[in-house]
Amino acid sequence: MAAPRGHLPGQSGQGSDARVFTLERDAHAVAEKLPDLLLEADRIAQTVAHGIHGRRRAGPGETFWQFRTYEPQDAAQLIDWRRSASSDHLYVREREWEAAHTLWLWPDLSPSMAFRSHLSQVTKRDRALVLMLAAAELLVRGGERVGLLGVTQPTTSRRASTRIAEAIASHADAPQLASGKPSPTRVSRFSGLILFSDFLDPIDEVRQSIETLAAGGATGHLVQVLDPAEETLPYEGRTEFLASEGGETWIADRAESLRTRYQARLKAHRDALQALAVRLGWTFLVHHTDRPPTEPLLTLVMRLEGREHGYRWSGAAAGSGAPPSGVEGVS
Repeated sequence: MAAPRGHLPGQSGQGSDARVFTLERDAHAVAEKLPDLLLEADRIAQTVAHGIHGRRRAGPGETFWQFRTYEPQDAAQLIDWRRSASSDHLYVREREWEAAHTLWLWPDLSPSMAFRSHLSQVTKRDRALVLMLAAAELLVRGGERVGLLGVTQPTTSRRASTRIAEAIASHADAPQLASGKPSPTRVSRFSGLILFSDFLDPIDEVRQSIETLAAGGATGHLVQVLDPAEETLPYEGRTEFLASEGGETWIADRAESLRTRYQARLKAHRDALQALAVRLGWTFLVHHTDRPPTEPLLTLVMRLEGREHGYRWSGAAAGSGAPPSGVEGVS
C-alpha cells in the first residue's frame, strides 16, 4: 500500500532526480484531470451557492440592501422620500457593501496528496483541487478578488476558477504548489488566505510557513484534507508502507499494534495545528475524502461570512458534544 508523506511514521526522499521525475509525472496527471475537476467544482459551487446572496451587510455599492430609520447623523440626500411619504418616519435607503476583498488560494500538490486508500473514492489532491476551485467560483460570485498564491494576480473575473485551473496546469510541478509548503509571499493585512493541504509535515515546518504568511496581519483558513485511513490506520497484520517520495519502504509485522500510538500522535499534531490557528486568529477545519465536498465548503463560506462555528457544528453535533465526521474546526 502507499502511505502519505509523513512523520507519522517518518520517511525521507532519496535523490533529487527521482523527485524531479515524480513531480513531472504528477504534474501531467494533474493537468489531465483538471477539466473534470473544474466541472465538479462548478457543480459543487452551484449547490452551495443556492440561497447565498452577496455580503448581506450595508456599505458602499450599487445594489439595494434595505430601508432603515433616518438618524440625525445621516445626510439629508440619503432620505428615500417615496418610502417616507407612506409613514410617519423618515427612511434611508441602504446599499449592500460591495467593496472587493482579496483572497489568496493555495492547494498542496505535493506527492503525498496523491494518496487514496480503499476507504475513499478520490485522492486527497483531487479533493483539495475541487474544494479550491469551488471556493474560487463562490468567492468571485460574491464580488471578491481571488488569486493563486505565488502564481497569479487576484481577479474578480467570472472566469477566475478557469484561469486558476489553467495556471495550475502550467505550474503543477513548480515549487509554489509541489513542495508541500505555500509560497512565502508577503500578503497584506487586509487580504485573506485559504490553504488546502494534509499539513502532515513536521509541525515546526508547518508553523514556520503559516507564521510567515500571517506576519503581515492577513487572516487565514486552514483546511486539512485527509484520507479516512490516515485518521484510523485500519490495517491488520503484516503491512508494507511505501513512502510517497523517494521510494523508501517500511514493513510492520502487526500494523494494528501501531494504531493507538499513531492516533495519539496524529491527535497531538492536529491539536498543535488548531493551537496555531487560534493564536493567529485563523480558522482550522478537517475534511475526510470519504465525506461530501459540500460540507467543508459550506463551513468555509459561513466562516468567511463571520459565522463562528460553521455548517453542522452546532446542529448535528449538538447532541453528542462532538463535531460531525469529516468536519472539525475552531473559530
